[in-house]
Amino acid sequence: MLHSATMLPASLLLFFMGTSIRLSETMSRDERNKLRNQVVEMFDHAYQNYMDHAYPADELMPLTCRGRVRGLEPSRGDIDDALGMFSLTLIDTLDTLALLNKTVEFEEAVKRVLKDVRLDNDIVVSVFETNIRVLGGLLGGHSMAIMLKESGQMLWYQNELLHMAKDLGLRLLPAFNTSSGLPYPRVNLRYGVRGPETRTGTETDTCTACAGTIILEFAALSRFTGDPTFEAHARRALDFLWEKRQRNSNLVGTTINIHSGEWVRRDSGVGAGIDSYYEYLMKAYVLLGDDQYLHRFNTHYASIMKYISQPPLLLDVHIHKPLLPARTWMDSLLAFFPGLQVLKGDIRPAIETHEMLYQVTKKHNFLPEAFTTDFRVHWAQHPLRPEFAESTYFLYKATRDPYYLEVGRTVLENLNRFARVPCGFAAMKDVRTGSHEDRMDSFFLAEMFKYLFLLFAEEEDLPFNVEDYIFTTEAHLLPLSLSTASNSQAPPVVNSMAGEELDDSNFEWTCPNTRLLFPDPAFPRNLREPIRSAVDKSCLRPTIHREPGMGRPPLRAQDFMANNPEHLELLRRMGVSLIHLKDGRVQLVQHATQAVSAVAAEDGMRFMQEMMELSSQQQKEQLPPRAVQIVSHPFFGRVVLTAGPAQFGMDLSKSSSGVRGFVTVAEPYNGCSELSNGEIVEGRIALLQRGQCMFAEKARHIQKAGAIGGIVIDDNEGSSSDTAPLFQMAGDGRSTDDVTLPLLFLFHKEGNILLEALKEYKEVEVLLSDKARDRDGAEEEDCSTEEKDHSCSSSSEPVDQSQVTTQEQTAEDSVVGQDSDQPVEGLGSYVPVDVGEEPAVDRDSGSQSVDSVMADWQEDLEAFKQMEKDEL
Repeated sequence: MLHSATMLPASLLLFFMGTSIRLSETMSRDERNKLRNQVVEMFDHAYQNYMDHAYPADELMPLTCRGRVRGLEPSRGDIDDALGMFSLTLIDTLDTLALLNKTVEFEEAVKRVLKDVRLDNDIVVSVFETNIRVLGGLLGGHSMAIMLKESGQMLWYQNELLHMAKDLGLRLLPAFNTSSGLPYPRVNLRYGVRGPETRTGTETDTCTACAGTIILEFAALSRFTGDPTFEAHARRALDFLWEKRQRNSNLVGTTINIHSGEWVRRDSGVGAGIDSYYEYLMKAYVLLGDDQYLHRFNTHYASIMKYISQPPLLLDVHIHKPLLPARTWMDSLLAFFPGLQVLKGDIRPAIETHEMLYQVTKKHNFLPEAFTTDFRVHWAQHPLRPEFAESTYFLYKATRDPYYLEVGRTVLENLNRFARVPCGFAAMKDVRTGSHEDRMDSFFLAEMFKYLFLLFAEEEDLPFNVEDYIFTTEAHLLPLSLSTASNSQAPPVVNSMAGEELDDSNFEWTCPNTRLLFPDPAFPRNLREPIRSAVDKSCLRPTIHREPGMGRPPLRAQDFMANNPEHLELLRRMGVSLIHLKDGRVQLVQHATQAVSAVAAEDGMRFMQEMMELSSQQQKEQLPPRAVQIVSHPFFGRVVLTAGPAQFGMDLSKSSSGVRGFVTVAEPYNGCSELSNGEIVEGRIALLQRGQCMFAEKARHIQKAGAIGGIVIDDNEGSSSDTAPLFQMAGDGRSTDDVTLPLLFLFHKEGNILLEALKEYKEVEVLLSDKARDRDGAEEEDCSTEEKDHSCSSSSEPVDQSQVTTQEQTAEDSVVGQDSDQPVEGLGSYVPVDVGEEPAVDRDSGSQSVDSVMADWQEDLEAFKQMEKDEL
């Protein structure tokens, strides 16, 4: 089930803040040099052991001090698809040698590659891994060789690595021979893609990152060689992925069918399966200068920040229901994202997410391969991934905050203390026990030591200006001069942005001046401090007993009312602040150091614990969705709007007939005071706007005016059951037995349909019920009203109840607000019962035809079916 401990049932992300942290101190030059030299020593230990014990095998097995040769060791499944009998680690390490000023070793390594490595092996490899590690490694090595040759070294070099890269590129090209242009995930290096006899061509699915992480290497190969074929294929794959994005959320799924383009897995995040697709859109713009890539990246990024980013967390969602969490855990690959945000120029969330990752790292020594939203281990492995070090380097480069040098020191110390073995560095099999795995992936040498060296090195320590290069996802160095390389032979690129004008927002913060980002050096620290103790929030301090005469008793969660000024003041005194999130949820954050006293801070902790328990209890009391059916002319029961229920008032599931009546807008519209149009509301169903007071308070006011029911309409413009979880209205923390009428909730989009109908027809009658009623019955009753000017339809088709029934809720992280009107996260949509006569409402005002409504709902239904399949 989809539920999360940090996204609590009341969506209270509870941060228990400890004491203030000391200011980051500047690290001395000598200390930085010492750490830089330590990085070099560690690299030598890993590289030399590979050369001594493993070469020419693809990888080193550091526990048994031998090489990993595919076919001779037990299969590890898909992991082994990175191995192609082409001395993977040596090729992946070439430009690291050059960056670390190991010119002699680099030249020797290049000669070894040219002499020993064969690319025509009869072996099936991953297109993605071979592209980023081997093709990228050869191109990075070529870039370094050219740089050294221009400085008077390696004068013998005649583009031999580039020739090898083109040979490899040609061997990868058969994978792109699909109707969509998306590559097969695997290819045989000797035979290409020829079917079962070559053990290729039978796959139907690939991951988004696998198909979308090609453009840098293939474009560089095209521009280095003048052959446009490679760049054209990579562009075509990216174009197809862009066209297949979910148009409402602008997100992409994790796995796609390479033939049909249908999303196979519709969960979306920034970690495994998607990560480098986003990275390569941004970096393709930087390297190639094509505005189209920036436009696409910014479009995706806006949706990531709207739906996936919940600082400091990054949580996967469903592309069709992006407010519905798809996971209760995060994978370690998302640790690259703060670094990408630095490149984007969005530094604040980068600092926040990185700090969360650092606290998890300190708790477990390494980032577990996956960890839950309350920072416990989900998958305990750690294959020495470099993404956290990558983001640390980029954040230091952007902020020059010495704090990140200390983070880098922690990474170094943990590698030496826990992963170092006599024959290299061994991956962690379980970060909890410290057990090892006989594995040292090539990316450890390609990326980890590159970023750590750059973190501690001074400019004069570097053999070239790294600002002249861009890092691929494997940290290979490609020269930015490729952006001006001639590519006139390339076939015309189809511009999928035809008719789309790029406004200034597409270019915001693209090239930030990091010198001006932080006029206040304390700014990054101030962002980090609220996150530090969140990881260890379960470690409460001993209870402090309240002495007599210390003041009023503490506020209890069950008594709390968000619209009570006295309660809000008590929260402030306890160091608890209430934040209204952009999606309507509420976040409670406690800064213990901001409480007026130690006793008040302890009361605040107790209040937070009670709120968690209370919310958990309310979560178990979730109610199924209700229906608002428009039964008057010209709808005749054909349009049903799925509504959120209330935890108080009339239980419509126990009423056989529901509540039927004409609707009218309450005055004031928010319903937070006695109604001024009570005589009009009497005997009718009142329409109210969400906000400014508790739901129960609204219900009491319309009930006092004589209303027979109420419908609360969301004030968050654009909200819709297409993308938002079902809204369940909670009470106000005290008895609501006095409320006897039914109260339902509609999102803004669905509520607008009802308001527009009222605007057009003046008198609109609805039925509030637990489920839609037969059209036949609705029409018969409508004919008996005093509306003599309208004729009734003679159709008596029954309602298709399969369309009315909302899918079973799959989200357990309900949002039942004790502090304001909050949603319960579930599924819901507005459902047209039958496609018939359209309501004659003003289309320009944002209403939808029944056909349009049906089309939207049909898409959601397909998405839910896929989501159920994914869950199984």
